[in-house]
Amino acid sequence: MGARERIEGAVSFLRVPRWLTLPSPSPRPSPQGEGIRGVALDQTNAPLLFQRGKRCSLSLGERARVRGNDAQNNAPAQNPAWTPDHDAPSKAFTTLGHFWPRIAQMAVVVLMLVFAIASFAEQRFPPPEFESGYALPETKTPPPRTLPFQYVDVAVLLGALVLASYLVLKKRSRNGVLALSIFSVVYFGFYRKGCVCAIGSIQNIALGLFDSSYAVPWVVTAFFIAPLAFALFAGRSFCAAVCPHGALQDLMLWKPVKVPAWLEQGLGVLPFAYLGAAVLLAATGSAFIICEYDPFVPLFRMNGSHAMLLAGVAFLLAAMFVGRPYCRFLCPYGALLRLASCVSKWRVTVTPDSCNRCRLCEEACPFGAIEEPTTAPTHWLALIGDRKRLAWLLALVPALMLAGGWFGSQLSIAASQLNPTVALAERFSLQAKTPVELGVQTAESLALMRAAQDPKALISQALEIRRNFRLGGWLFGGWLGLAVGAKLISLAVRRSRHDYEPNRASCFACARCFSSCPNERVRLGLMRRELPGSPAPQPAPAAAHTPN
Repeated sequence: MGARERIEGAVSFLRVPRWLTLPSPSPRPSPQGEGIRGVALDQTNAPLLFQRGKRCSLSLGERARVRGNDAQNNAPAQNPAWTPDHDAPSKAFTTLGHFWPRIAQMAVVVLMLVFAIASFAEQRFPPPEFESGYALPETKTPPPRTLPFQYVDVAVLLGALVLASYLVLKKRSRNGVLALSIFSVVYFGFYRKGCVCAIGSIQNIALGLFDSSYAVPWVVTAFFIAPLAFALFAGRSFCAAVCPHGALQDLMLWKPVKVPAWLEQGLGVLPFAYLGAAVLLAATGSAFIICEYDPFVPLFRMNGSHAMLLAGVAFLLAAMFVGRPYCRFLCPYGALLRLASCVSKWRVTVTPDSCNRCRLCEEACPFGAIEEPTTAPTHWLALIGDRKRLAWLLALVPALMLAGGWFGSQLSIAASQLNPTVALAERFSLQAKTPVELGVQTAESLALMRAAQDPKALISQALEIRRNFRLGGWLFGGWLGLAVGAKLISLAVRRSRHDYEPNRASCFACARCFSSCPNERVRLGLMRRELPGSPAPQPAPAAAHTPN
């Protein structure tokens, strides 16, 4: 048997799967008496090339002849019966609508094949095999993901952000937000083990900006930018149900307790202080304190230090009574989202039309984000007093920044000890002054031996890092003073509000307040709107008893 016969024999046994066969469109008769596009039809009105469940009955040469006849029969110049179809675009979209389930199935199969290939891929640099029986220690961080899975993580993040924004702003569904929260905890939390995390990506971005030798992974950049970009348009949709840290705390809420306003405002400065410290330590290459002291990642990974595991359990226990304590009083990425959501294009509104001032939404919000209606002062004496207060606070902000910068510079020497290079230089200088027998080789003794090879380079590098810390201390203190001054100004400025409205910066878009609004319940058909001036409904009279 020749090669051509073997090929034609193999092609003749090819079958088209049922889920790939397309429905046969109605044929348009041509002058030659053939079917659609010059392909002969059988009794089932389906082309022989794509008959459901039948073998292909045309050889390779016959297929070429069919395509040639097709070009001749459908040419406009040679076929007078041919007329242009101006509704072709709309028909194409209609046909695509019929075929989309099969296209989705094909896409799922392709993704499964890609994931299977990626999962069976071997490591580029496999770990060495020791003859002495030494076993490598178990790592506490998940291994890096292959490129296809990184695309999947970013796609899931973007899809979750879009869905959260739709559920909060358009659908106004608490049940949808709750379901998405469970998914985020499962996928971004326990499945992805909290890595990559938008909260920790702050450190990678800071290190990439100040260290030219460090390249920020593209997936980390996407996780850092995407929630902030959505916050500029849809508010804190990332906090609503996408962040696994916030979603886990939100699911744990049982009996919310109101936090006093003075304590809420005072603790609200801590996320900005944590953000400044994390950026300073990451930019100098000292430590990633957000990841190191994350209380929830050890719970997602089921490992970690006992102190952080206990801290995670303590936060979850506190979340049963205080709504999202970590998000409100410690999360550094939440501080950035607060700033971005202040200028968001769309915001959460409690009522779909008008406010009844029933204060039910204020009671339903566990985060204290609902603001009462206020009236701005109109009397000239009150306006003068407010303007004087605002002027004094604006003058106080530079003083707070200078005081904070000086305080931060005084802490720079102690903070520089967290840098490994500075700490090694300090130990080397101490060892040179008072030599101590190191004895058995340890990590510290090996580091000191390497430092002794070029001590001048080590000392100069440590001094350069310490100078960077001094400058960073001024910037950190100035940032902290600016945060305190902005908080004081926000409390002093009185805005006019006619309805009970969620604060854009403080609202986590959890959708709890929607169902508490009577107008929302009327919109959903759960209540009947009482017309003003209509008489109160009277109870129905009891039915008269008729004797048998």
